[in-house]
Amino acid sequence: MANTKSAAKSARQSIVRHNRNASVISAIKSSQKKLNSVVASGDAAGAKEQFEKFASALDKAAKRGIIHRNVASRRKSRLNKALAGMSKAAAA
Repeated sequence: MANTKSAAKSARQSIVRHNRNASVISAIKSSQKKLNSVVASGDAAGAKEQFEKFASALDKAAKRGIIHRNVASRRKSRLNKALAGMSKAAAA
């Protein structure tokens, strides 16, 4: 239990922030799963569109401090690499 009013308020704010951040992280994970399934199906146009949405969500989360900027960059890089490999395979 908090000993002061400010500590009690801080605890309340922490709970609200945790819930907000958890929902954003959950949405990012869902978006990544959708993107992975589109990549696996081989739909290049759909994958590109889904990647743009996913990258935007990662950038927004990184900007707001929900995830670290290097994590966002790493995930975008790896998926972009997978998309590039997919387009090369389709061209061959």
